[in-house]
Order: sequence, then C-alpha cells, then structure tokens
Amino acid sequence: MSEQPGLVLNLECTVPSPVEETFRLLTEPDALATWWGPDGFSIPAVDVHLVVGGRYRFRMAPPEGEPFHLSGEFLEIDPPWRLVYTFAWEEPAPDDRETVVDLSLAGAGTGTRVVLSQGPFLTEERLTLHRNGWSDSFEKLALVATGAGGAGSQ
Repeated sequence: MSEQPGLVLNLECTVPSPVEETFRLLTEPDALATWWGPDGFSIPAVDVHLVVGGRYRFRMAPPEGEPFHLSGEFLEIDPPWRLVYTFAWEEPAPDDRETVVDLSLAGAGTGTRVVLSQGPFLTEERLTLHRNGWSDSFEKLALVATGAGGAGSQ
C-alpha cells in the first residue's frame, strides 16, 4: 500500500474550565482515566511520566472484549499551553502507524479552547476511527470539566 501524505486529523473543542485546570485534566493519570476514550470504554490503568522524553501508557477496556494498550513519548510540554506526544497502539492493526498528537490550549472566556492535530495516518479509516474516539473523549472531557464527570468536582 502506498503512503497517502496529508491524512491529518484536526479537531477543536471548548472546555468549560480555565486553561490551567484543562491542562491538568489532559495530563494527570486520575483525571485522564475519567474522560479518555470512546463512549463505553474504560481506562483501568494510566501511567504518565510528564517530562520531555518521558513515556505514557494507557490500558483501554472496550465494553466487550479484551483490553488493549496505547503508549507514546512526550515530545513537547509547555504548561498550560501545549502538549505534543507520539501515539501508538501496542497491538496495532495492519494499517496503524505511530502518529503525533499536538494539543494547543488557549483561554476562551472562562473556558479553554483545545485544538488537536494528529497524524499523519496511513488510511482514511484510521483517521476516522481516531476522529470518533477524540470526539467522544472531548464530550466527556467537557462534562468532567463542569464537575459532572467526577475529576473536576474537587
């Protein structure tokens, strides 16, 4: 299969919490476990070593079936404005490849605008899979940030 350049996912959302709190929700293991992943998935384990060159690893459990893992390395950390890291499935499908996730945060009134770029993907199908997962995750992140999802309600 030939590589298709330019398959990059771009999404943005507004989270109803200040930039510093939103960055915390994006980086702390206990917070990540409350919102990460598509609807119906749980995150029973999160390991994060939040330094440039540090690694992270999530165990994701689908509603039915065996858990699987994703991991990567932090490439850039500029709290609370930017987070860049690699993203790779540890049990990859044939069309999976390591991608780079770039999250930029900016104040938006009393909330935070989160801009995501991820890629490049090998196929449109893999890009769509990630778009759906991130869209579900951002909806859950917004709920958590309001205090409705658990982590933002301290």
